[in-house]
Amino acid sequence: MGETTATNGTVATTIACFKVCTLCGETWKSRETFLADPCVRVIGYQVHFQDLEAGMFLFNHDACRTTLAIEASHFTDLYDGPTLAGRKTGTRQCPAYCLRQDEIRPCPAECECAYVRDVLDTVARWEKAPPR
Repeated sequence: MGETTATNGTVATTIACFKVCTLCGETWKSRETFLADPCVRVIGYQVHFQDLEAGMFLFNHDACRTTLAIEASHFTDLYDGPTLAGRKTGTRQCPAYCLRQDEIRPCPAECECAYVRDVLDTVARWEKAPPR
């Protein structure tokens, strides 16, 4: 997903990683280390109705007080339930969670968007490593 370059004299090495903080440069080598970091917490989801996996999961990096955005597609393999057809947005069955960026609860509607919200809930409940 990301990469960082370390320079040692005249030799530059590119290291594959999951995410690099856009403010402080902290690097997480894997999704698991990112999610387990006690300084990282999910704060929301920006929906992309045409392509749900292109929506953005939003995280605060408390160590430097910045917000990081990562496409939902980097987390949707954590879902193992059914994918429903048909969106309920704007209907009586829809609580409009997708329209509120800071709402991270799972959606009770039987809607094609609900699986992404289940993934968001899984990410929000991820076990954190002990503080450093």
